[in-house]
Amino acid sequence: MRASHRQPREEDPLKPEQLERENERLSREVERLRQELIERDKKIVELERKLALRRQNSTTSSKPPSSDGLAGEQRPRGSRRKKRPRKPGGQPGHRGHWRGLAPLSRVDQVIEVFPPKCRHCDSRLTRRMSTQGEPRRHQVTELPPIEAHITEYQCQCVVCPECGKATQAELPQDAQGHFGPQLTALIAYLTVVCRMPRRMVRELLEQVLAIPLSLGSIQNSWEEASEAVAQPCAELERQLPHEPVVNSDETGYRTSGEKRWLWALVAANFVFYKIALTRGAEVLVGLLGEVFAGILCSDRCASYLKYHKGEGQFCWAHFKRNILGIQEIGKTTDAERFCRDALALHARLFRLWHRFRDGPGVRYGPITREQLIAKSIPLEKKFFALADRYLDSRDKDVANLALALLQHFERFFAFLRHEGVEPTNNVAERALRCAVQWRKISFGSRSAQGEVAVARLLTVTRTCRMQHRAPLVYLVTAIRSHRNALPIPSLLKTTSTT
Repeated sequence: MRASHRQPREEDPLKPEQLERENERLSREVERLRQELIERDKKIVELERKLALRRQNSTTSSKPPSSDGLAGEQRPRGSRRKKRPRKPGGQPGHRGHWRGLAPLSRVDQVIEVFPPKCRHCDSRLTRRMSTQGEPRRHQVTELPPIEAHITEYQCQCVVCPECGKATQAELPQDAQGHFGPQLTALIAYLTVVCRMPRRMVRELLEQVLAIPLSLGSIQNSWEEASEAVAQPCAELERQLPHEPVVNSDETGYRTSGEKRWLWALVAANFVFYKIALTRGAEVLVGLLGEVFAGILCSDRCASYLKYHKGEGQFCWAHFKRNILGIQEIGKTTDAERFCRDALALHARLFRLWHRFRDGPGVRYGPITREQLIAKSIPLEKKFFALADRYLDSRDKDVANLALALLQHFERFFAFLRHEGVEPTNNVAERALRCAVQWRKISFGSRSAQGEVAVARLLTVTRTCRMQHRAPLVYLVTAIRSHRNALPIPSLLKTTSTT
């Protein structure tokens, strides 16, 4: 058979209307794909933002340092500059520190030590031989055997010879409880200042002092210490509205699993703590009055903006963390440039502040307040111009921060014009740190009475630290005075009065 060779059949050319419909279909498909890419890009940006927000720590947000955790990425500590390798220990030129000798009046026992034989000729030496120079002193500090001092009161029942009836003697006023003022104060001190759980306090007292007691006894002693310091705490609360400068901050708290807020208000010479149901401005109204005449230093929480319309100081540390947060999550040119310029101005401003605050030993030499104000005026103008430039930025985070700087410009620079005002709210944050540690150990309180006790004892112990008093000594004095119905020592002696 003959093989047949077929020529391939040519397709019929498309008609113009068919080409037009095909072009329209392809255009729609291209537009659909373009929209899909735009939506995916938006989702990627949003996911990257959420991931960056989750990775933020206490250096790039308003989160407390206790929220950083151990599992996540650790925040940078210390200097950002690369340290030079050096040997551990004291460096050349470093002044040594050592434990000094106690005065002879404090020494309980002195033992003279003589060499038994001569180091050079091996001859025998005695105590009667002459000595040369002063002896080398060496002191060993040791704890004596610790035993609790137990006093037994035997209340006799005496029969009256006149009426023949018996009368039972009553306990002395300061012997009403089972523990003396020193032991009661020690229990409160261990729980609040040393932040020891009650079970650990019981273990310590049983093992070290041989004092067996129950958890209920520890709680009763703790509550008695709270009642003993109720009067000085009330005095501090009444003094708060009259203070010229108050730093305030708050943190979360729990009572029987329910949400509470622990407030810390720091004045010049005392700290006052308050556990409240809310974080709102009504707490400030209750503590500082309807109108506070002084300068309120805080972060930019809405509660402070709603309450205080007068003179205030916003925390630059919070503002810097906001800038670092935008720098970390921002992907726009505005975010990069705004953060770069704001951080540079912030560094220059605080360089001036440290020269004013730190005194003669500061680098570049100290400056007076007049010099601080004069040198800060150009920086204020640059901050204002920077905020105004990025007020309409397409980056919402940058625009919001620029708006906050413009709206509250005076409150960012109040520290330049007023004595006793710091540019940061670190003093209030440090006051909350011990309370946060207490909360993490004790898991909060179980009753309203426990809330009051926590606030009172924190107030007293931290105030004693500020006034360079011994908290334990003050608690002992307060408990002894409380039992004898005597006035409690005031904590307002070194504070300013109006």
